[in-house]
Amino acid sequence: MPARTPAKASNSRNPPGKPYELFYWPGIPGRGEYVRLALEEAGAPYIDVARERPGGMDEMVALLEGEGTKRPSFAPPFLRDGRVLIGQVAAILFYLGPRLRLAPKSEAGALWTHQVQLTITDFVAEAHDVHHPVGVGLYYEDQKKEAARRAAEFRTARIPKFLDWFEAVMDMNGATRRTPHLVGKSLTYADLSLFHTVDGLTYAFPKTMGRLMRSRPLVAALHASVRKRPNIKAYLKSDRRQPFNEHGIFRHYKELDR
Repeated sequence: MPARTPAKASNSRNPPGKPYELFYWPGIPGRGEYVRLALEEAGAPYIDVARERPGGMDEMVALLEGEGTKRPSFAPPFLRDGRVLIGQVAAILFYLGPRLRLAPKSEAGALWTHQVQLTITDFVAEAHDVHHPVGVGLYYEDQKKEAARRAAEFRTARIPKFLDWFEAVMDMNGATRRTPHLVGKSLTYADLSLFHTVDGLTYAFPKTMGRLMRSRPLVAALHASVRKRPNIKAYLKSDRRQPFNEHGIFRHYKELDR
């Protein structure tokens, strides 16, 4: 599949050549990865501030505390484009979609892509809560019994329900294994987000996902096709791509995967 033409500078509020600024915690792909994938696919210049800029962590924390803005984000990721500061993954991608040519031009199509992205956000939240079902302020080791119970339902009921919905959406969209898209006939940021979610779940629950993906051929085809896209393939091989680990959203604890 051909790489998408990089977004033109005129689509951004930044001066020509000025990169987007992505703020997210270093050391984990986390929710920031959903934004990175869109920027990488589009070939858009960006700075991963906390990872790449000296003093970037201090700058991110200051913005979270409201220094220099009257609209602070609750948590990373957030994106700065000139004077525009946007938090929440779905909102960031809704903003970037048309600028990076990763969303339909029609209002109905753009809103539907946003709705799909919000459903992915729900899916990701449930994946996180498997290993932190009692409280995010507690270690996994403090809630292992509750996590085992939560994981059982997630594996047997919730993952299948979400995957079936995405499979049905793709089928109604007329997707095939050769053209596996959630919205329209070309790649959108929702496709990239579903790719990363499937990737994360495969890391966290390899046995479960190995079984479930065999009966979701369109979702499986989307995952495989995104991985092969030239810009994404190059990104996945680069040091900009941070590996999954047991500090992020998707964590592999073998006792939770059966």
